[in-house]
Amino acid sequence: MTELMNVTLTKAANIYFDGKVTSRKVTLPDGSTKTLGIMMPGEYTFATEEKELMEIMAGDVEILLPNETLWQTISGGEQFYVDANAKFDIKVKSITDYCCSYISS
Repeated sequence: MTELMNVTLTKAANIYFDGKVTSRKVTLPDGSTKTLGIMMPGEYTFATEEKELMEIMAGDVEILLPNETLWQTISGGEQFYVDANAKFDIKVKSITDYCCSYISS
């Protein structure tokens, strides 16, 4: 999906890691939420509360998911899931545009 229709956008940005990662919350008509954001090159650790679908719209990252020992390369047009209540590491290789969908159980 390249467009989100009939949504509510929260104007205030979520800012992480000294401004190197930002996102904005989008609420869909059914009440589900997504965030749309940009990550600058660097290494970050994120924690999840809900299961997440991370879609990399553009850019290149490497991820280390929970309970894994090998890094995976993810490029624009690819996606990955992270379980709820988990932490994952990400190495952002180039400016990365992403969409994170929160999946309620």
